[in-house]
Amino acid sequence: MQRSEKETSVQVVTEIFRKAKSVFVTDYTGLSVEKMGVLRQKCRAAKVEYKVVKNTLAKRAADIAGKGQINSHFKGPSAIAYSYDDPSAPARVIKEFLKDNPKPKIRGTLFEGQFFGPEQVDTIASLPSRNELLARMLGGLNSPIQGLVGSLNAIVSKFVRTVDAVREAKTASSPAP
Repeated sequence: MQRSEKETSVQVVTEIFRKAKSVFVTDYTGLSVEKMGVLRQKCRAAKVEYKVVKNTLAKRAADIAGKGQINSHFKGPSAIAYSYDDPSAPARVIKEFLKDNPKPKIRGTLFEGQFFGPEQVDTIASLPSRNELLARMLGGLNSPIQGLVGSLNAIVSKFVRTVDAVREAKTASSPAP
């Protein structure tokens, strides 16, 4: 790799560290080309990128981006899974992939600017997506309003039925012409 290619690679990975909501460092040793293709396909479907990186360049990029605490996990063959949209998406994709495959092994992660070790990946993977959280919040906000509308509707319905019953009682008790 020539110097200009290395500089470009460092710039690209630096931008990933700066802009991605989460970056997962993985060990992909033992993954066949076919399995790597399947993993990348699953990642793309979830709007997650999976990129093989050179350790020295990734460490330099992490230092430049101010995320040097992750450098200790760049040992051996390394790849990064990252997402710009949903920070827990890479963890969910990798965890799902691990059900059928023994690799990739997650070494560490930067999640929303915080560093976590591999033991927190299950917790991160179980986090709901942003859309799911928004739906839950809107459902929680909508519930009291629905209850109020239902109560007001019941009061109005009861009033209409009462007025209708009074009208029927008056027409039944009044003499027919």
